[in-house]
Amino acid sequence: MARRLRPALQNEESSGDGLTPASRTAALLLLTTAGISLGVAAAGQVLLRTHHRPLNPTVSDTELWRVYRWSPDPGRRRQAALLMTSNGHELRSQGWGNHSLAAVSLLLEAEAAEARGANDRADELWRELLHRFPQEPASARARQRFPERHQELLALQPGHPAALATAAAMDPAESTSHRGGLHLARWGWRWTGAEERIRQACEMETPSPLERQRLAWALGMLGRANSAKLCLRDGVASAETGLAVGRALLQGDANQRRDGEDLLLKLIRQHPDHSASTEAVRLLMAPQTPDPALLEAIPRALAERTAAVAAARARMNGGEGTLSVLKRWPKDRDSWQLQWDEARDALLNENWGQARDLLEALPEESVPPPLEARRRFWLGFSEAELGNTDEAHRHWETLLLRHPPGYYRWRAANRLQGEQFLDLRSVEPASLEQSWAPLHSGFSDVDELWRLGLNDLAWDAWLQRRPRQRSLQPEEQLVEGRLRLGVDDPWNGLDQLWRLNVRWISPSCPQRRELHRSQNPLAYREIIEEAAQSAGIRPELLLAIAKQESRFSANIRSSAGAVGLMQLLPSTAASLSEQPLNEADLMKASVNIPLGAAYLLELLEFWEGDPFRSIASYNAGPTTVANWPQPSRDDAIELWVERIPYPETRFYLKKVLDNLLSYADRSPWQCRRDETRMRETVAENNSSEEQASQQHH
Repeated sequence: MARRLRPALQNEESSGDGLTPASRTAALLLLTTAGISLGVAAAGQVLLRTHHRPLNPTVSDTELWRVYRWSPDPGRRRQAALLMTSNGHELRSQGWGNHSLAAVSLLLEAEAAEARGANDRADELWRELLHRFPQEPASARARQRFPERHQELLALQPGHPAALATAAAMDPAESTSHRGGLHLARWGWRWTGAEERIRQACEMETPSPLERQRLAWALGMLGRANSAKLCLRDGVASAETGLAVGRALLQGDANQRRDGEDLLLKLIRQHPDHSASTEAVRLLMAPQTPDPALLEAIPRALAERTAAVAAARARMNGGEGTLSVLKRWPKDRDSWQLQWDEARDALLNENWGQARDLLEALPEESVPPPLEARRRFWLGFSEAELGNTDEAHRHWETLLLRHPPGYYRWRAANRLQGEQFLDLRSVEPASLEQSWAPLHSGFSDVDELWRLGLNDLAWDAWLQRRPRQRSLQPEEQLVEGRLRLGVDDPWNGLDQLWRLNVRWISPSCPQRRELHRSQNPLAYREIIEEAAQSAGIRPELLLAIAKQESRFSANIRSSAGAVGLMQLLPSTAASLSEQPLNEADLMKASVNIPLGAAYLLELLEFWEGDPFRSIASYNAGPTTVANWPQPSRDDAIELWVERIPYPETRFYLKKVLDNLLSYADRSPWQCRRDETRMRETVAENNSSEEQASQQHH
């Protein structure tokens, strides 16, 4: 065939480009077809990317509706329907079948039927949920609806909020009613109403001695030491119970503190090898001026292996032996605190070389990132005072490179670039944007519910699936803290995240980024923006104060009588308001936040815009702050902060500035490739400043 075709090809006329007319036409057709194919493929890829773009709470209602009505993918239609439900829309049937979210759809439809008053239809849906999905977390809500299923609920899903609510509602008049209090003591002692039920269980005759230990432990964890002691009925406390009760007693008056010390010493002598004894030693050695009698009462073997005792001895000896403690226990929280206490004394006494040596005594990555930022700043400061400018700049530049916005990063930037005034007053309206991020809980159903905006159901699923036989790993604590925020529990959520922040040694960069972001929620955003604009101050300042004062919990009252989000004293609120206010009024965000903004404006005007004294005055009062030595141009403002005589106010000022600067700079935090490793070392920081702040709360 090749021989027959060749003469025909040779007879065709050739053009100047070497192609015959027929060849040229064929080539053009091929190019046109290829172009169309490429265009269609490119458009298809764009459509495919759009089609598979994950749906989450940041997607607009308009786009959700478009996906719900027109997407060819039934799974995406279901997800859009659930997201619209979380935004207040009523769920409509999507033919769920046996899809993994079918149990959730049944739960939502049943709740909607109850809300309409269609109780028969709701019962039908609840029973269907139990029949089809008896093991799913959503089934706990169905069991809660039927009293005959309550014992089954408590046994099969004990940590689920439905089980905790059921236990709290058990009738205390029944002979076995202590079971409700006991269940809460084991699975949810923080639950609303748990304390009352646990107390009632203690007052009954039915709990066994072992059950009384658990009840007393829970009361101790709640800070109710006297009630815990009564619950034991002269029984000997176990190691765990003794630790919980002793810790609570140490927070009381002088007599209670002595009782707490006696109880903890008894625990240490009876259980010297128990982990509770190690923690008891830490509690007894926590003050910066430890009691020599307590120190001598600790058994020698336990004292020799405990950093807390070694740190206490170093303090009692004027700092002698500090470097030995730091070398032996570089990753122990008591070493961190000892290092800072001694370095701070050296800084305040202008012993720059001694401060540098102390701050260099712990190796890098032996302390959590917030403490490392503090260490880096003061190392740079000490080197600068010693005349080592290059070394000082190296430390400060490292701080800027590796750490997120915060107090020490800000001070390092000012040292490198010159002092920049931090203006807390603003007349321009500011808009704060809320961000969203995946949860990465390790459980696909929890992550999916979170992504679909069903935070309450994600929390339910987490409580059922989280490990119970061991302490949570750091990344699990991060998940739980974020979930607490997601279900509007900022008091416990922010506390959990803050504690993790000062305990987690060397988290990966993505973990640090998420931990930092999660600790700065934009609560009460609209009220804060309006109040800030009205007062002419920055909204980030209101967020920073509210977070530190109340952890965005509106219904709290301090021991000093301060009330609400901005923790205003009734007398202060009365002077700012044009009408009488009661405590209930001050617990309303719409009342409390504008009054707090007005008070902050007064303080800023009184101190002529000085952010340091204005914020310190919000905690200690302007009269008190005015009696302190005032900062001058020749003084380092960082040293003035460290000379504040009240540990609580010193810690408060730095934390509020930390919060403010984090809110002010919400730009994405990029991670380098070499910063994605994961570590799981956790410890705790017990600074005297932080203890003072906790006692204030």
